[in-house]
Amino acid sequence: MARPSSGQAVKRCACRDPETGKQLGTRCPELSKRGHGKWWGRYTAPAGPNGKRRRPWVGPFDTKTQALEKVRDALTDADAIGFVPDRNVTVTAYLRGWLDSKKKLKASTLDSYREAVELYYIPALGHLKLIDLRDHHLAELYRAIGQINRPMEDGEQPSEVLRRLVAARALSKRKLAEGEKPSLKRQRPLSAARIRRIHAVISSALGTAKKRKLISVNPADFVELPRVAKTKPQVWTNERVTRWQQTGKRPARVMVWTPQLAGAFLDFCEQREDRLYPLLHLVATRGLRRGEVASALWVDTDLDGAKTMSVLAGPEDDDEGPKTEKSVRTFSLDEANIALLRRWRKQQEAERSAAGEDWIDSGRIFTRPDGSPLREDYLSRHFLHLVEAAGLPPIRFHDLRHCSASFALAAGVDMKVVSATLGHARYSFTADTYTSVVPEVAAAAAEATTAIIPRGPR
Repeated sequence: MARPSSGQAVKRCACRDPETGKQLGTRCPELSKRGHGKWWGRYTAPAGPNGKRRRPWVGPFDTKTQALEKVRDALTDADAIGFVPDRNVTVTAYLRGWLDSKKKLKASTLDSYREAVELYYIPALGHLKLIDLRDHHLAELYRAIGQINRPMEDGEQPSEVLRRLVAARALSKRKLAEGEKPSLKRQRPLSAARIRRIHAVISSALGTAKKRKLISVNPADFVELPRVAKTKPQVWTNERVTRWQQTGKRPARVMVWTPQLAGAFLDFCEQREDRLYPLLHLVATRGLRRGEVASALWVDTDLDGAKTMSVLAGPEDDDEGPKTEKSVRTFSLDEANIALLRRWRKQQEAERSAAGEDWIDSGRIFTRPDGSPLREDYLSRHFLHLVEAAGLPPIRFHDLRHCSASFALAAGVDMKVVSATLGHARYSFTADTYTSVVPEVAAAAAEATTAIIPRGPR
């Protein structure tokens, strides 16, 4: 490969010829005046893939020295990566092209990537050239994200980046009002964990850009992210339930039912013949993630021989951090879940016959009545509706997974077995999360068991 030639610096302006309307550039007679025009660097680069000669510009700069320094930086980068990157590619153009290339992602995951790009990165940084993006740009963005939906201090003025983010969210709300697909999901301040998940999107995108040699360094690697406080589950003891009934406030974000409360919930679902009762029973007893149970396939399930189920755990949100890409785990099924799955398969076959040619053969275990996949957000909404209808203290759909882990450990199942069943990336996470919860679950279960036995007056 031919080495890029040394560059030069010239002064240009945006004045236009009154007759042709074209920019005068270096021909403007006013350039000799102080403060008129800007300095630009230019150098000859190797021919691009189409064989055409290339002479990239860098700038504008206030001084000639700055322009020449930038030219030298560009030539150094060219030597390091083997060619001169296209300086005209903006962050907006690159990120949208990167999103279009993510063909194998789940729809829900792609939606979350697109939300991060359209609500945060493009409004705040989309005008920048990709090659000019630096870690301080990302740090400024995350400071602004942390201020969204938070009151400003007296005399404090929103930054330009925050103004852009607020405008983007206002536009998203208008689109939602007009019937378009919602992209704005949160009205509360964004947590540190949420900012980290947003950062993971740009980190992946810029990592791809580095592999393609569009940039020499990934600036996302050097950003100091906000610290996420670990949230451990708390148990809905009798005292906490009473307090919740009095105030309507839950003690913590992550709550776990006692076995009695979980049993009451499953009894309620079974008695009202809720269509998704087998799914809820499976999650409450085997600890599947929402995405795992929604995408589980019949071909990965053996109800008659090994009595196992295998699930694909993609990179979705969880308390122990991101999963490895396409990690598969297999776990055993108990007789109760096997019986429910067999009954569910018969129901699904009846729905297939009723749908006829309209049946969508997704191959998934849990589907809509027409065979199409269940949406993960629907599972969460449906679960919350059932909890409220049952009059039980609230937990999230994902907390059923914590319930399953707590019950297994309280029943004496080895910690390593529970960790493997849940698919935790680290055994230490299982121990750190549930060690303090298990005694409380066991104690609450003992107290609740004694409390339900009717006794005469003493």
